[in-house]
Amino acid sequence: MIDIRAADPGAEDLRPIIQAHLAHSWGATPQTSNHTLDVDALREPGIRFWALYEAGKAMGCGALKTLPDGTAEVKSVHVVAAARGRGLAQVIMTYLADLARAEGVSALVLETGAAHLSEYEAARKLYEALGYSYCGPIFGYDDDPNSAFMRLALEPRP
Repeated sequence: MIDIRAADPGAEDLRPIIQAHLAHSWGATPQTSNHTLDVDALREPGIRFWALYEAGKAMGCGALKTLPDGTAEVKSVHVVAAARGRGLAQVIMTYLADLARAEGVSALVLETGAAHLSEYEAARKLYEALGYSYCGPIFGYDDDPNSAFMRLALEPRP
C-alpha cells in the first residue's frame, strides 16, 4: 500500500533519503550549479514536503516551492535506490501535479541536470514522459550550462 503524506524532512526515517539525495546531486553536479535543498532549506516558508511510504516504510519524497509568478517549483524528488524502477518517482510527480492543479497553480517548473550530465538522464526522461517541456531559466535561476529547466502547464481538469 502506497501512502503519500505531508512530512517533516528532518524526521528520523526521512533524513537518510534527504542525505542520499544530497549525496547524489553533489556527486553528479558541479558545485557552482547545485541547487539541491538540505533539511533546513526544505523547512523554509513557502516549501511543502511530502514523503511516500510503502507498507509503512519511507521510500521517497518530493516538495513544492511556491513561486511569486503563480507557478510552483518541484524540488527534492527522490526514491531510495532499492525501490527504483518501480514507478514510484512517477507516483510522486503525479501526486504533486494533481495537488498543485487542485490549488490553482498555473504550472509546475523544475531545474535538473543538463543533457551532458548523464546521471540525470532517467529524471529528464521521466519529466518528458509526464509532459514537461524544456524552457528557459525559471524564477530564481540564471542560465546555466549545467542546468535543464522544464515546465508543465497545469490546466484545470473538467
